[in-house]
Amino acid sequence: METQKPQKTVTLIGKPGCHLCDVARDTVVRVCAETGAAWEERDINQDAELYRMYWEQIPVVLVDGAQHDFWRVDPDRLRGALTG
Repeated sequence: METQKPQKTVTLIGKPGCHLCDVARDTVVRVCAETGAAWEERDINQDAELYRMYWEQIPVVLVDGAQHDFWRVDPDRLRGALTG
């Protein structure tokens, strides 16, 4: 009997008007659609703790709450984290 792995969740932390955030979002949406992972987006301007932790790194990508990438999202690396 095959057991299914739990679905992973990708969180994109960015801000409105950020070009790198727009590029990262496109990558996250595409890779999550391919792998069946869930994704969510958080605005760093709306959360003081996220702002404190990640301001100089946005966009930041978390996988199941752990930091995975920042500034640029490598689709192959993200795909590997979601399927591995």
